[in-house]
Amino acid sequence: MSIDRIVLAFAGTVIIISAVLAWLFTPLWLILTLFVGANLLQSAFTGFCPLAMILKAMGAKPGEAFH
Repeated sequence: MSIDRIVLAFAGTVIIISAVLAWLFTPLWLILTLFVGANLLQSAFTGFCPLAMILKAMGAKPGEAFH
């Protein structure tokens, strides 16, 4: 699996988990959803993604967006 797909899968998973936690416990968990969404948006424009850098260092194969 490429870095691009791992980043998208991870972001989607965190968003779903934070939405469920907000529904079950407190809406403050939506701050995590906001953070993930903002990080995805800025990485679309800058190409900078901390998770992609970590995955690259761990040896994951590059994709189209994150080299």
